[in-house]
Amino acid sequence: METPLVNLGSKKLIKKHEFVRVIIQCLYSLGYRKSAVCLESESGISYKSNEFETLESYIRDANWDACIETLNRLNGLSNETRASALFLVLKQWFLEYLNLGEDSLALEILQKKMSGLEVGRDKVHRLAFGLLSLKELGLDKEDPNGIYEFRKELLTELEKVLPPPITVPERRLDYLVEMAVWSQLEKCVFHNSVDAITLYEDHHCDSSQFPSKTIQILSNHVNEVWYVQFSNNGSYLASSSSDNTAIIWKVLDDGKLTQRHVLCSHQKPVSFVAWSPDDTMLLTCGNTEVLKLWDVETGTCKHTYGDADFIISSCAWFPDSKRFVCGSADAEKGIYMWDSEGNEIKSWKGTRMPKVLDLAITPDGEKLISIFSDKDIRILNVGTGGEHVISEEYPITSLSLSGDGKFFIVNLNSQEIHMWDIAGEWLSPMKFEGHRQHKYVIRSCFGGLDSTFIASGSEDSKVYIWNRRGSKPIEILCGHSMTVNSVSWNPKRPQMLASASDDQTIRIWGPDVRSK
Repeated sequence: METPLVNLGSKKLIKKHEFVRVIIQCLYSLGYRKSAVCLESESGISYKSNEFETLESYIRDANWDACIETLNRLNGLSNETRASALFLVLKQWFLEYLNLGEDSLALEILQKKMSGLEVGRDKVHRLAFGLLSLKELGLDKEDPNGIYEFRKELLTELEKVLPPPITVPERRLDYLVEMAVWSQLEKCVFHNSVDAITLYEDHHCDSSQFPSKTIQILSNHVNEVWYVQFSNNGSYLASSSSDNTAIIWKVLDDGKLTQRHVLCSHQKPVSFVAWSPDDTMLLTCGNTEVLKLWDVETGTCKHTYGDADFIISSCAWFPDSKRFVCGSADAEKGIYMWDSEGNEIKSWKGTRMPKVLDLAITPDGEKLISIFSDKDIRILNVGTGGEHVISEEYPITSLSLSGDGKFFIVNLNSQEIHMWDIAGEWLSPMKFEGHRQHKYVIRSCFGGLDSTFIASGSEDSKVYIWNRRGSKPIEILCGHSMTVNSVSWNPKRPQMLASASDDQTIRIWGPDVRSK
């Protein structure tokens, strides 16, 4: 028999006895029963501890008194764990009495043996109701194998309740390997591909799978480009410019972009666009412009909202693609909710309403996040009206949500980006720095695999990229010749990033294949 004192690994941290037990459990769970039995025989190590094998023997023989005595003798159990295990055994004893028609003995189990256990009363009450109906508890007298199946289930439940080393936690080797892989991914600042994970070697990504090289320059705008946004399906890119136009670009299969529509009916600069969740419609607006709704397929304007007196700074869609909200940079104008047919549904406005600089809707449609009065972030529950406000020390210029709707980032003119949780549990934000922002509106975004990264424009004509786990940039992209106003990461192509600049161009960034 193997000695349990042997340790494995270069650091001697792994106990051989435990390691073999975990391997045996894994073989059983994978269905390799013969291999598991062979390993138990060859190693002299059993997957099940002596204590659990004793319990198993008593349960199979319906020796409930001995089973309970064994549980009471086990060392190292908390009161809660011991009570939970005893309840499972007493429940089985109770059920078997019911199945035999011994109702008075079953009642005695409830009254004398369960009454002192510290378990939820609802569990005991449910068993009491079982006196009236076995089927309520999942038993059927007409099924002779039912009791034996229940005994198997009891053993499975006890394996989950009893702690190591009496039992081995369920699928322990799977968990340990997964945690080891996850630890490597956490340390890999450039991880951006689902295909890059293997158990055969330690995981490490370099920047070869990262958008670090300009693969295309789009120069169809004739003035500063202020905003870019990929569609939700990643098949289109929309851009807006101080040349009074917005452009819809098609992303081709080879990763190149081509112009699809030029949206021309605005009379003043267009500073913002918003895709409907189903990508069939696009909203465009500007700080001194009306709001327009466009059909993406045809490039035609479907509706114009407001008038020249209603200055709209930003807009956001609800997940049904039928309603949206827009905010005004004019004090007292507030926030309006419209539908795609041009009907006003609701508004938040009045003399006490401050100007709205930016806003967003969470993917579930429950939260409306808006930037108020330069420094305040309001998170409003649309259904209940409940809200909480986060105040920043410096003016905020823009807002962006993570793809899962759990976090948002704001750009501050103090040359920092702050990330907050939408649930409101964080007392302070995560901070990212290194870019340049003091005078202009600079926009950032989440992106890459699982929204792991944050990208931002900058007044020094560069694009900065951070891994969310670190405050310093991991990549700085050079190519633009003037301020980079906005960036957007393709949600379906984690290796594609777009940036918009005052140099009148849009740059599409992709992996530098030469660095592989």
